[in-house]
Amino acid sequence: MQYDEFQHIRFEQQDDGILLATLNRPEVMNATNARLHWELTKLWGVVHDDPNTKVVVVTGAGDRAFSAGGDLAWVEQMVGNPAVVATVKKEAADIVYNMLACDKPIVSAINGTAVGAGLAVALLADVSVIAEEARITDGHTRLGVAAGDHAAIVWPLLCGIAKAKYYLMTADFIDGREAERIGLVSFCVPRAALQEKAFAIAGALARGSQTAIRATKQSMNHWMRMAGPIFDHSLAEEMLCFLGPDAQEGLAAVRGRRSPDFPSARLPH
Repeated sequence: MQYDEFQHIRFEQQDDGILLATLNRPEVMNATNARLHWELTKLWGVVHDDPNTKVVVVTGAGDRAFSAGGDLAWVEQMVGNPAVVATVKKEAADIVYNMLACDKPIVSAINGTAVGAGLAVALLADVSVIAEEARITDGHTRLGVAAGDHAAIVWPLLCGIAKAKYYLMTADFIDGREAERIGLVSFCVPRAALQEKAFAIAGALARGSQTAIRATKQSMNHWMRMAGPIFDHSLAEEMLCFLGPDAQEGLAAVRGRRSPDFPSARLPH
């Protein structure tokens, strides 16, 4: 696959072998539809094999969002549909494992809201930089499905079990300052300084020993690979939830901008 074959990711080659990859669906806050989700599985192999790229910086188009989670029309196709769920399950795993396998450093510039698969990319980056007012949430339990598409493999390593359990079970939002305070991201900066900080980090990485930096990245990634069985289980649980009634109610509640009334939360009569 070549860069010009991507429909929803825009690429700009910068100096020093830095590639800027921009999630590019600004009209829907860069939400992931089926095509963008698939493209996020392919991006990392293309970067890995590109001899002209030493570091990739990932951000979202526009001022509002890095990526606002799954496009509701796409999520609706998943609910109660085993064939679509099976496809999404494979792709969700591929995003995580392909990011870990990419030997080039990945820097995320989290310019706004990040949820779902977009948040997976933001937090699995080797270095993450977030704007102070940007808001992030795993969001899955709000939809009535288990936190599965990246959280179990990395949140406990980043911010510890206590914080990870709380935020993944409640789906509460976290702003940039709190995300940095608990260790979920590398750096939090004012929005105006976001790109400058991300590119300064990328530049330092691009000018360093590529063999040493890539070897260090791959060694550190074994911490996440050890959590692979935990992640695989969480992803299976998420996909099973998409086949149940809570996901139907969660989607209806999001569409209706109301609080959900999950069947599993009702007391027996």
